[in-house]
Amino acid sequence: MRHGRHAYLYKMPNKLIKEQSPYLLQHAHNPVDWYPWCEEAFEDARQQNKPVLVSIGYAACHWCHVMEKESFENEEVAGYMNGHFICIKVDREEHPDVDHLYMDALQAMSGSGGWPLNVFVNHKKEPFYGGTYFPPRPAYSRPSWIQVLEWISKLWTEQADEVAGQAAQMIAHLRQASQMGLTSPVKAWDMATCREMAETLLKQADTVYGGFGNAPKFPGTMAISFLLEHYYFTGFEPALKQALLSLDAMIAGGIYDQLGGGFARYSTDAKWLAPHFEKMLYDNALIISSLCDAYMITKEERYIIIIEETIAFIERELKDATGGYYSALDADSEGEEGKFYTWTWQEWCAVAGSDNVMLAEYFGVNEKGNWEHTNILHEAVNVSELGAKYNIQEDELKERIRELKKKLFAVRAKRERPITDDKSLLSWNALMNSALSKAGIALENEVYLNRASEHMDWMLNNFDKAGALLHTWKGGLARISANLDDKAYLVQALLQLAANTADNKWVLKAHEITEEILQNFLHENGDFFYYTSVHQKDIPVRKVDVYDGATPSANAVMAGNLMILGLCMERSDLHEQAFSMLQKTQEKASRYTYSFGHWATLLQRYAANMKIVVCSGPDSRGKAQELQKNLLPQSYILTSEKEISDLPILKNKFLKGQTRTFVCTQEACLAPESDAERVLQLIKQ
Repeated sequence: MRHGRHAYLYKMPNKLIKEQSPYLLQHAHNPVDWYPWCEEAFEDARQQNKPVLVSIGYAACHWCHVMEKESFENEEVAGYMNGHFICIKVDREEHPDVDHLYMDALQAMSGSGGWPLNVFVNHKKEPFYGGTYFPPRPAYSRPSWIQVLEWISKLWTEQADEVAGQAAQMIAHLRQASQMGLTSPVKAWDMATCREMAETLLKQADTVYGGFGNAPKFPGTMAISFLLEHYYFTGFEPALKQALLSLDAMIAGGIYDQLGGGFARYSTDAKWLAPHFEKMLYDNALIISSLCDAYMITKEERYIIIIEETIAFIERELKDATGGYYSALDADSEGEEGKFYTWTWQEWCAVAGSDNVMLAEYFGVNEKGNWEHTNILHEAVNVSELGAKYNIQEDELKERIRELKKKLFAVRAKRERPITDDKSLLSWNALMNSALSKAGIALENEVYLNRASEHMDWMLNNFDKAGALLHTWKGGLARISANLDDKAYLVQALLQLAANTADNKWVLKAHEITEEILQNFLHENGDFFYYTSVHQKDIPVRKVDVYDGATPSANAVMAGNLMILGLCMERSDLHEQAFSMLQKTQEKASRYTYSFGHWATLLQRYAANMKIVVCSGPDSRGKAQELQKNLLPQSYILTSEKEISDLPILKNKFLKGQTRTFVCTQEACLAPESDAERVLQLIKQ
């Protein structure tokens, strides 16, 4: 048996058997002669004059598993693939650059994309045809996989010139498309512009069930965080209402694991009931950050509970013994999606009792089931309404719910668990580090802050090889060059950790990494950054990506980093570059705010006059903590008991025995203050 997935084992493994990725290892015993992503495969394709199939997926992908079982484990299909193609299997999380390239190509070809991503390319890595899932027999208005293979093989042998022309045309298109966003008209912006962005988002909002757009629904945390900050800056109630509605609906829905904590990747329905059950580290990190903002604005206890439960889930189920965090949990177990998380009526009654009508009503459980003849636990009715209906005090009802959750969780823990994708990615670990340090400040929890510091040490020790940052780590071995998002998110985490723990060595490390990014990733025009380093030669197009995806745009994150570092290091060049990046994305952020949510957030902070706050002297940490109890997105707080010569912003801000607070803008630092309320007034000016 391999990884417990299918009872299907071949005597001779293929080339993937030596790989680290759990996703690639899942395919190591397929009869397909898979290559990993490597130059050898393309050289073999050149010598044998065969087209190349690049099949991209990830360990927690349900339809990837389906296509594997239906087609890649079929010996007849595999035989045809081996005879007519060079076949490459790619874990999109190991090689996001490859995934970006071929997903862009597929979307240009068909207008849509997804995973599994199956792209046919030549030995120069140039794509000429692609698709996602193909069934074993014609269905869903799609040809079968074998029909696609036969058609591509015929096209390759009989219309070689046409294939070559399509491939060249596609590469030219991708090169041109990669420059989008670099020459947008330059416009000024202010809080009125930010209001327009908020209203653009609200036009897309589902005002009944929360979220944005129709099903399937993704968390949309960048948009939520923008709306929360917009309310903070302007008091615009509709922004707060939609942001909280979205968070509250997810918390109450099946997308949130009501027993074990943590959020699934997305909901397949508009009401957040039925998730795609895979749980990703990045989603949970980003939602924790949004929940921290919501708590700091509302001070509602329910957000503390969900933050703590989600962090507990990650610590329990996604943490390596050495200190890093794994990538994901699969959606499937025992061959079925969601089986680990759902409850038949009989299973429910065995734990809760068939007569427990009140709690069945609370969790939305019934004999027929609420999803595919089984039940997804969710908060179907709120506690106050249920308590009134059954004439029971809220505190007593909450205690009954807690006790039943413990029993259900204990029973569920005995089930066959979904597979863990136990590789660690630098980018996602950096997002988790930011979430931990933000939770530490929002909840005034020193444990989280200490954990974030320890985790930062772990990242810098394990993803660094001879001074070069790497992208993925597993079992003590780091591999694959780091991309822009790895480094941008790490710099962001370093800066946040410095502010939240008063340890300014992290600012200096952030500046060091930023210097390397400027050297190896900067576009020729001097503004935006390529996704890959200038030293990377294994893809035909270097992409400049400015859109948010499931995670924030790495270019947007770098713009925020440059804003802060420009002030901390007194480097006008960094601040000017950040301003130029914001200028050139402002128009797109105004028109397509959901896809430019992190840019919108930065534009809004800039419009609010971004500031550095320096707390210096013997009680500087206490002064900083007093300020940090407030949501202050337009400020970056530095704390130091003594002057650090390497950090220019701290110079001349110390007077022996005195604790002082300076508010600094791009132009100058204001006179020192000792009163926290006065400092808050200056920050908000």
